[in-house]
Amino acid sequence: MTEGTTAQLTLDGLRKLVAGDTVAIRGTAKLEPAGGPGDKIFPPSHSVDKKDEKKAGAKYAFEERRIEGRNVECVLVDSVQSQANRMEEALQGLWADKRIALPVIAVNFTKIATDVGVVTSLSAPHRVADALLRDSLLPDGTYFRMSEIGKSFTDATARNAAPLFKVCPTGLVFGLWDSTGPKGGLGSKFERAIVSEIVGVEAVRGKKTSSRIDPAGIVTASGVLYIKARTDGEPLTWTLDPKEAQMDGTEPLKWGSKRGKDGKWKQGDGKPSEANHSNFPPTIDEAAGGVTVDYASQIVVLSLAALRKLSFGIGDVEARTVLAALGLLAILAAESRGHDLRSRCLLVPKHEDGKDNTLKLQAVGRDGKTEPLTLNLEGAIKLFNEAVDKLPETLRFPAKGEPLVTLTPSPKLAHLVTKSRELAAVGADVEAD
Repeated sequence: MTEGTTAQLTLDGLRKLVAGDTVAIRGTAKLEPAGGPGDKIFPPSHSVDKKDEKKAGAKYAFEERRIEGRNVECVLVDSVQSQANRMEEALQGLWADKRIALPVIAVNFTKIATDVGVVTSLSAPHRVADALLRDSLLPDGTYFRMSEIGKSFTDATARNAAPLFKVCPTGLVFGLWDSTGPKGGLGSKFERAIVSEIVGVEAVRGKKTSSRIDPAGIVTASGVLYIKARTDGEPLTWTLDPKEAQMDGTEPLKWGSKRGKDGKWKQGDGKPSEANHSNFPPTIDEAAGGVTVDYASQIVVLSLAALRKLSFGIGDVEARTVLAALGLLAILAAESRGHDLRSRCLLVPKHEDGKDNTLKLQAVGRDGKTEPLTLNLEGAIKLFNEAVDKLPETLRFPAKGEPLVTLTPSPKLAHLVTKSRELAAVGADVEAD
């Protein structure tokens, strides 16, 4: 490779990278808050021990990283798992718009939960090995994992990756562990070939304040609120009359009551504030008060070395080239959507005179030398589709935008989904374990 030369990436060029001694394609971007330098951003928060819940920044993943020869305080802004989900979401958008051909398994929940809609192997947390697919049925009533398609990837390995490639190629790019299948923890494992992460550099912990002034001037002593007893179809609401309240034995349930996992109710306090009435005094949150950073660094690595571990029986280079093109497409499709990561965490390329801090791609050789690569989203779509067209007949993908199969939730899965919504509607304690 020759450092400093820009290569327009073509299918032939990508194929040479995949078949040659290039070990990875990496991308880097330098980002800052959309509000500009000094604007606060909010990283993902995590559960903490009781003893740590009052410590500044305790809910964020802080760590020191070695940057330019020194230890630097950094904070995780978007994790590897979260970045993978964003890439798969972007791929699903392209697939749904019929711009790319990709094997996808779908589960239609619309008849039992319109808020869930259709879950696919691109949106399920564990991809094609997810329990939502496992516990769903084909049109003939067969459980997915008992069907020909479901069984096909059970025994897939790096040396026999074709069955998974034909059902869920994203599992070979983003990683997959078939821990919910018939082999349990011994199920097939495939390492991630693509890793992306965003970290805030020179991070400083912040504080978050909150308060509410009720324009109606409602005070706590104005009344006690109870959960109103209701018939089917009535919305959950409150009443001031204990005779109209939902009962727990002989005791009327106050607003804010929760039913625990043991079926017993824990009485609420019935304050108007529980129903978002009355004032809320100002509070300060230091554990999850946001951060300021000098900049945020995105680093993404697509391992061609990992793809070379995969064998398909026939068309090894063609299949690996498709996976490499799929990884590049995922990177650019997600990048094209911008970095609106969560509430109060919108990032843009850092503005510096004379510098372009947008995502830059490089091929990294076995000797560590790099070669800049040029590829935009439209080019990546074209590159991927061309690579798919070169697949041998035995590895062909389905038509654009068409799922391999559409499943329906089994009765037992449907029960869990509908019961969960019923419990949430009556104020039960439905927090996850």
